[in-house]
Amino acid sequence: MSKNDSAKYAFFYVLSLVALVFMSVSVGIIFFQIINKEIVDLINQYNGVYNDSAMKFAISAIIISAPIYYFTSRQIYKHLRQGTLSEEASVRKWFTYLILLVAIIVMIIWLITTINGFLSGELTTKAILKAVVALLISGITFSFYFYDIKRENIQGKKDKVLQIYFYGSLLVVLVAFAISIFVVDSPAETRKMKLDERVINSFYQIDSGVNNYYVKYSKMPESIVQIKEESNYLTDEEFKNPITNEVYEYKAIGEDEYQLCTTFQYSSKDRVAQPYDYYNADKMWLHDAGYQCLNQKVNPVLKNEPLPVK
Repeated sequence: MSKNDSAKYAFFYVLSLVALVFMSVSVGIIFFQIINKEIVDLINQYNGVYNDSAMKFAISAIIISAPIYYFTSRQIYKHLRQGTLSEEASVRKWFTYLILLVAIIVMIIWLITTINGFLSGELTTKAILKAVVALLISGITFSFYFYDIKRENIQGKKDKVLQIYFYGSLLVVLVAFAISIFVVDSPAETRKMKLDERVINSFYQIDSGVNNYYVKYSKMPESIVQIKEESNYLTDEEFKNPITNEVYEYKAIGEDEYQLCTTFQYSSKDRVAQPYDYYNADKMWLHDAGYQCLNQKVNPVLKNEPLPVK
C-alpha cells in the first residue's frame, strides 16, 4: 500500500467515523424520544419529555449520515477483501481502535445522562429503557469493530459475521427512521404551528397593550384602533394575521375582559407540550383550528386584586 493509498484509506475511515457518530447518536435520539412520548412523566415538564425538534434533527442526520457511512464502510471492506488494504496496515489499526474509543465514550456519556435523569426523578421504566437503548447501540458498534480488528486472513473472503452486522444495523437504522416519520410532525403541520405561534406572539403584545391602556384610563379600550394609538412600540404587522392579512378582531366584553379573534391553522389543544413551549405551557392561548375568539382578562395585579388560585 503506497502513501497515497494510505491517505485515501485514512479519508474513508475518518469519514465513516464521523458518519457513524451522527448515525448512531441519531438512532439513539429517536428511540429516546419515542420512550419520552409513550411514557409520560407528569412531574418533569422540561426534562425527559418528548421533543419534536430533536426528532427532526435525528431524521435529518440519518438521511445524510447513513448513506455516507455504509458507502465508506463498503469501500473499506472491499479493499480489505481485495488485498489493496492490508489487514496489518497501521491506518486500519489506528482508526479502528479510534472508533472503538469513540463508541465507549458515547456509551459512557449516554449512561451518565440516563443515570442523571433517573437521579433527578425520571421514571424508573424510562431510565431502564434508555439505558438498554444506549447499551445496545454502543455495544453493537463496539463488538462489530472489536471483531473486525481481531480478524485474520481477510483477503479473498466474505465474512458472514460482518454481513450479519451490516444488514442488521441497516435494518435497525431503517426501522428507527420509519418510526420517526410517523411520530414527528410533518413539514406542513410544522409550518402551520409556526404561523400560529406568530399569531400568539402578536396576541401577547396586544394583551400587553390592553393592560397598559387599562392602567392609564381605568377602563377597557373600545376598539383595536385605541390599542394601536396607545401602543407606539407595536407595528401594524402585530395587529394582522400573517396568513389572511386581516386585522385581528377585538371585543371588550366586560369591565376587565375582552376577546381577540382570528383564524388559526391548527389546534393547540391536541398538541403534545414541547420543552420551553411557552405558547402552550401556560394554557393562556389554547385554541382549536379555524376561526376562534379567545377570552382574556386584565392582569389582576394591575387592579390590586389577589392572583387567582390555580
